[in-house]
Amino acid sequence: MDLDYFLVDVFARTPLDGNPLAVVMSTPELSRERMQAIAREFNLSETTFVERRAAAVEQAEGVRVRIFTTQEELPFAGHPTLGTAAVLRAVAPEWAQADTVALALHVGRIPVCFTADGLYGEMTQRDPEFGPELDPAEVARLTGLRSDDLDPRLSPRTVSTGTPFAIVPLRSDAPLARLKVNHDEADPWLRAHGARFFYVLGPTGHEKPSWRARMLFYGGEDPATGSAAGCAISHLVASGAVAPGRRIHLRQGVEIGRVSNLFLSARLHADRVTDVRVGGSTVLVAKGQLFLS
Repeated sequence: MDLDYFLVDVFARTPLDGNPLAVVMSTPELSRERMQAIAREFNLSETTFVERRAAAVEQAEGVRVRIFTTQEELPFAGHPTLGTAAVLRAVAPEWAQADTVALALHVGRIPVCFTADGLYGEMTQRDPEFGPELDPAEVARLTGLRSDDLDPRLSPRTVSTGTPFAIVPLRSDAPLARLKVNHDEADPWLRAHGARFFYVLGPTGHEKPSWRARMLFYGGEDPATGSAAGCAISHLVASGAVAPGRRIHLRQGVEIGRVSNLFLSARLHADRVTDVRVGGSTVLVAKGQLFLS
C-alpha cells in the first residue's frame, strides 16, 4: 500500500516555523493500530489521516479525518484541523479554492474558512464547556511557578472545546521562562480535575497587548496548541479579560525556536461564550509517499 502524505507548518507563514504536521491521504483501509504506528514514525506532535468518502457525504458532513499523537488518538486538536483543511484545499480537486473546508472529526463537524490566497485559515471550534476552577497555589506548585505569577483576577480553570485543558492565566509573559511541569504529579492531578494538560499564557504588556503561551506534554513542548488556544480565549472572554469579538494575537513555541502565530476571538450570546475562532497561516514544506507492505 502506497500512501501520499504532505508535511506542512501550521500557524506559520514561512517553512520551518510554527507546528509541523503530517497529513496522510486516502486511508480508509488502515487500522487504528497502523495509524498509530505511522504517527510514531513521523514523530511529530500530531499526524492526521484523511478518510475520503463520497463527494455528497463530504459536502454534507465534512471530510472524515482522524488525529493521532505519538501515543494516542485525539477527538480534536487545533493545528491538525487547520493544517489538514489547508492541504485539502491545496491538493484535492473537490475542495480546490473553496472558501470553507469542513472536517468531520470525533467531536463533530468543524468548518475552516480561508482567505482568497488560501494561506490563512480560521476554524470555528465547538462552544466551550467550563469545568471547575482550580486551586492557584496547587497549579503554581505543579507548574514550577510562584503563586504571585498567576493573575489574581483570572482563576485557573478547566475548559474544553473538544479537548479539555487547564487554562492558567499569568500576570505577564515573563514567568513562562520558568515553566517546568512536574508530570509525575501533574498528570493524575489534571485527570482528577477533568483536564489533559496545562496551557499557561500571559500578556506581553506592550502598548497593543498580545499574549504568549506554552504547553508542555509527553516530556516535550508543543510549538502551537490550537485547541488549547480556543479554550484560553473562551476563558478570557467569559472572565471579561478580553472583549467579546475582539481578535487577539498569541505567540507560542518561542522557547523552542518554532515561533507560532495564532489569532483568537470569541463572542458572548446571552452570557454564553460562542463563535470560538482560532486562525493562522499554513505553508507546505514537503510531500512524499509511504511504502507499506
